[in-house]
Amino acid sequence: MRSIDDLLTIMARLRDPDGGCPWDLEQDFDTIAPYTIEEAYEVADAIDRRDFADLRGELGDLLLQVVFHARMAEEARHFAFADVVEAICAKMVTRHPHVFADAAADDAQAVAASWEAIKRRERAADGDTDTSALAGIARGLPEWQRAAKLQKRAASTGFDWPGPEPVLDKLQEELDEVRAEFAAGAGRERLTDEIGDLLFVCVNLARHARVDVSTALRHANAKFERRFRRMEALAAEAGSALAGTPLDAQERLWDRAKAEERAG
Repeated sequence: MRSIDDLLTIMARLRDPDGGCPWDLEQDFDTIAPYTIEEAYEVADAIDRRDFADLRGELGDLLLQVVFHARMAEEARHFAFADVVEAICAKMVTRHPHVFADAAADDAQAVAASWEAIKRRERAADGDTDTSALAGIARGLPEWQRAAKLQKRAASTGFDWPGPEPVLDKLQEELDEVRAEFAAGAGRERLTDEIGDLLFVCVNLARHARVDVSTALRHANAKFERRFRRMEALAAEAGSALAGTPLDAQERLWDRAKAEERAG
């Protein structure tokens, strides 16, 4: 059975200027970062599909990303993989005083509150003078995720709707504003602003429903793909291509694909 040391050795060999891999040697933090994000999403996809054989492989791919970044950092004399392990171990111990010290936390909500309080103290100790409830939310997050974090932090101060009903009312209000902009022939800047407001409220609705936005959108994407592919198959069975089928006929194919899926 191979160990993490074997993976570190392989990565070092790939990055060795003397006989290493030309592709791996050309990479830097900026070029590898998109692969890191992609691998994280592939892990989430395997979990969503409950494909644990695939999850094993995807977790390996994600681990490789950590090792790759650590190797480049070691080459630049910033830090090594051992420092990454030390840092995360120290963080986990520090941020779980209810497990590793004598603090108390009765439920997951209390743990989350303690975690955020410890993070604030850590930022202050590092000289961060931003005391806003919104401090420390990374700007590199996918925007839907950053929206959810902004809303959650704001809610921790009491700035929140009491339930989903007023969020639904706000959603209708924002939708009406988008309709009005279209009717007025608004330009891209105005539409970007209003559609952004609409999407922000959609994220808030998901938060109130305790639904992960990414998971919901993945399900919607998968459902659309299944039904669209079935439309293509139905058109092919009828001896035609979907691209040449009139819109009203395409809509009937869509309805048929939906009905088949629900019946199945």
